[in-house]
Amino acid sequence: MSERETEIYEAMLWDDETTVTLKEVVQRCGVEEQLIQEMVEYGIIEPLRDTEPQWQFCGTCLRRVTTVVRLQRDLGVNLPGAALALDLMDQLNASRGRG
Repeated sequence: MSERETEIYEAMLWDDETTVTLKEVVQRCGVEEQLIQEMVEYGIIEPLRDTEPQWQFCGTCLRRVTTVVRLQRDLGVNLPGAALALDLMDQLNASRGRG
């Protein structure tokens, strides 16, 4: 007989009501803090608080970060291209009533 491994998954609702710190974004998305700073510079995500060491983000920013990471990893898209792609996806979702 073989032992069964138990995996535990954590789920979190990523919405506009949820706030996360810069450190949490880095940990949950598995990225470097510098990438988050660059995403803020390109307007991909916006902090809720404007003082950098204390940045907080809405939960939907986590989804945007993970989308950018996938675009970079899978398609080799740079940050300006990712910003454009996200804007186009936002427009498409808004026109479909999913905004």
